[in-house]
Amino acid sequence: MRAKYVTDMTSGSPMRHILRFAMPLLLGNLFQQLYNMVDSIVVGNYVGKDALAAVGTCGSLNFLFFSLSSGLAIGIGIIVAQYFGAKDDKNVRSTIANSFYVLASAALTVSLLGFLFTPALLKLLSTPEHVLGDAVLYMRTTCVGIIGIAFYNGVAAILRALGDSRTPLYFLMLSSIINVGLDLFFVLSLDMGVFGVALATIIAQAVSAITSLIYAYHKVSYFRLSKAELKPQPNIIVKSFRLGVPVALQNSMIAISCMVLQGFVNTFGETVMAAYTIINRIEQLVNQPYGSLGMALTTYAGQNMGAGSIERVKKGFRQSILVVLTFSLILLPIAYFFGPQIVGIFVKEQEVIDIAYRALRITSLFYFGLGMIYVPRALLNGCGDAAFSMINGVTEVACRILFAVIFTSIPFLGYWGIWMTTGATWSVTAVVCVLRYFQGKWKVKSITKRA
Repeated sequence: MRAKYVTDMTSGSPMRHILRFAMPLLLGNLFQQLYNMVDSIVVGNYVGKDALAAVGTCGSLNFLFFSLSSGLAIGIGIIVAQYFGAKDDKNVRSTIANSFYVLASAALTVSLLGFLFTPALLKLLSTPEHVLGDAVLYMRTTCVGIIGIAFYNGVAAILRALGDSRTPLYFLMLSSIINVGLDLFFVLSLDMGVFGVALATIIAQAVSAITSLIYAYHKVSYFRLSKAELKPQPNIIVKSFRLGVPVALQNSMIAISCMVLQGFVNTFGETVMAAYTIINRIEQLVNQPYGSLGMALTTYAGQNMGAGSIERVKKGFRQSILVVLTFSLILLPIAYFFGPQIVGIFVKEQEVIDIAYRALRITSLFYFGLGMIYVPRALLNGCGDAAFSMINGVTEVACRILFAVIFTSIPFLGYWGIWMTTGATWSVTAVVCVLRYFQGKWKVKSITKRA
């Protein structure tokens, strides 16, 4: 059963397991970010600043809607990892079977709600009237693709839980190439504007979902399920929701706080909105090494918690902090010395470039804090500490809203307070995450030990 398509991380060097697992995740996440990056580059250079602002103002809404389904995928992956670490193959298969019901119901519900409430939510964000139409069109179109995102994330989370971080990369590479090609074709050749960009994205997402499902069925025996195994099992579904819903709500609360911050951004006009969009795209790239390390640590912690290896979990945590520190120190001079060239990729207007570069210099000072959110949060999630997900989400919401109100109201800061808010939020949230780890409650949270 434990063939070359899975990896047991309960023995051997923790650092080697984590880094080898994280590298394909990093490449995959970078390719995934090409969706948003290419959208912004194509729109900013070939449609215009207002269209870029329209796409940018949808960023937090996208995160909100997608996180509701992707959070459940993370919860499913944690359960699979713990059962796999415990050598309980029967429950690994049961979790995979019931994940389809969980993901399908969540994705369809979120798609419908997103499509219906997008106009009202964008108005709540103080979206300028002359970009509102494009923003609604872009957001509603991408909502149609949530089902593809949910199933790709579900399959990818399960494969990663089994120790395979490479295969999801291949499907993301394929879909990213499709996305880039369709972006250019729809916008440059067919002049479809923001609708073309959104349409290219959902087609690419559908491809990644379908191809990953086909691969998993043919190559991973856990996915070849009998009719009896496909019968819904309430206890597995409850466990999936018990872990996945707090993670989804955590991400949703973070998304809501980002929406509130976007509302502050929108009050400063299209130029600041465009600069904020650029910094968000850069931050999405910066997040990828931290996020990849975090996903590797979640699988590592999940498998070792299932095996009862608490000391291995601790060792993996300590070694991951060193990786975060190293990467943060590398990024800082890049942001300071090459910032103008980096932000200039997205837009041609010099005023936008100047604001975005200075904003990048502010946020890059806080990258270590950002990384130190991912490491303890990922480990705690992998151990099954679902309660912390809610604590983490509430912390980010409170900080982002409180700091935004304070900093943007200081006269000499003005819109620079937006990026000070980001840095301060990362720092405080990181402290809360680390304190939760040292409380030690995660040591008794293993799913495999519960009824």
